[in-house]
Amino acid sequence: MFMYTVKRGDTLYKIATKYNTTVKKIMDLNYLKSTNITPGEVLRIPETYTKDEDMTMPNYTNYIVKRGDTLYSIAKANNLTVDTIIKDNSLVDNNLKIGSTLKLRIPSSSTVTEECYGADYTPPSEEANYSLYTVKKGDNLYNIAKLYGTSASAIMFLNDLPNTNLSIGKILKIPLDNQISTTTYIVKNGDSLYAIAQKYNTTVDTIKKKNNLTSNNLKIGQKLII
Repeated sequence: MFMYTVKRGDTLYKIATKYNTTVKKIMDLNYLKSTNITPGEVLRIPETYTKDEDMTMPNYTNYIVKRGDTLYSIAKANNLTVDTIIKDNSLVDNNLKIGSTLKLRIPSSSTVTEECYGADYTPPSEEANYSLYTVKKGDNLYNIAKLYGTSASAIMFLNDLPNTNLSIGKILKIPLDNQISTTTYIVKNGDSLYAIAQKYNTTVDTIKKKNNLTSNNLKIGQKLII
């Protein structure tokens, strides 16, 4: 599958037609109870119907928004376009919050591939210990996590969420007994995904999945969810 950010004027029928799939398949894949969708909502589209241009997986680095930053200044400094940053981060407007993290594409010419090895990621079984929660008006990931004694990162990981945006009526899997524990690690000089995985008794693929990493490249100062 691939991720699609709903734009103003979109309907499930239009999206399904565009990607040669059906409304029912999109609804099933996203646990939707109705055909109502909102601009900025991120939908999963069946991978079988991914277009060639959507199969490109760029490498990213994380950027922490500072006082005075604008999308234009960040785009210009990193040789990107504002539209690219908006699309990659599923932003619904041009407003930025100081301290928030943006994903910025790394030009392919400057990418250095680091060879890492780790155990294959094993998805949780269907009998995984989780509860289902339907998002209500006023909900956000943080108050839901607090309600269930877990973390926003754990909920994002369990539901494969690319960002913290939620839509009313969306059904979330909530880990019980804080089953999916997380910690934050700051990448230091000389670190590799393999070394970090060994240190925390986990796997390279698990770290990559939790952090939506598309390559093994790391940047000093980058924050990782373990």
